[in-house]
Amino acid sequence: MPTKHLTPEILNKLRLEAVRLRLDGHTVAETAARTGLSAPTVSAAWKAFREGGWDAVAVRQRGRRAGQAASLDAAARQALETALATLPPTGEPAWSSRGLAEALKGQGHRVSPRAIDHWLERRDLKPEPLALNGLARRRSQLGRWYRQQLAPVLAQVKQTGGAVWQGGARTPPPDSGLAEEPRRYQLYLHGKRGALFTRVLAAPPLADDYLALFERLLATTQVPVALIFRGADLQAAPAVGDWLSQHPEMRLVMMPAGLPA
Repeated sequence: MPTKHLTPEILNKLRLEAVRLRLDGHTVAETAARTGLSAPTVSAAWKAFREGGWDAVAVRQRGRRAGQAASLDAAARQALETALATLPPTGEPAWSSRGLAEALKGQGHRVSPRAIDHWLERRDLKPEPLALNGLARRRSQLGRWYRQQLAPVLAQVKQTGGAVWQGGARTPPPDSGLAEEPRRYQLYLHGKRGALFTRVLAAPPLADDYLALFERLLATTQVPVALIFRGADLQAAPAVGDWLSQHPEMRLVMMPAGLPA
């Protein structure tokens, strides 16, 4: 359905419905077929919800504020790459776009969080969290994993007023598409409303990198915390296992490799 002929009111109702369907576990293609929206419009509504909640789903006319350019100069990009390889001085588990903007501001770079979000997305550094709603009804390996392993942990944590986070480790494709470009290794977390916290390393993460992520998460969120983690075999890291046994307030649930997200 071409959206340019829709009134803002109708378009926003459809965008809200698209988010509800995605939360229920429907794919982008299924949601597009049900709402009549294009797949890019469905994806845009879903992205807006993940980054800003329900209030961000409705389309609005926005003017670009001063200092909110979509592109970053070379010095700002270098400062971002340098920062992402370190831990935030604020104590956050990893870098948020707002934290990065504040750090760059201290170095004389006037960059908005939204511009940093765009830069991360262009570099394939904005992984999506796993859509949990609707998984309980799926007749698949992913649905069985959710019902048998994840759902009991989520119920226990929520019953005691804890928090639910997601995270993982991944190797994004080369920034330029060239195979000879150095590999990047990303550690990331998704907090409330899918807010992204991330680090980007030049070498595979070590046990200390995972432990720093977990320790900072415990220090900055309500406990207990359920952390759904994918992309790493932490059973091969005895130091991580020892730490988890000493911190029962962290309920780590590993998503098995090979399950479709």
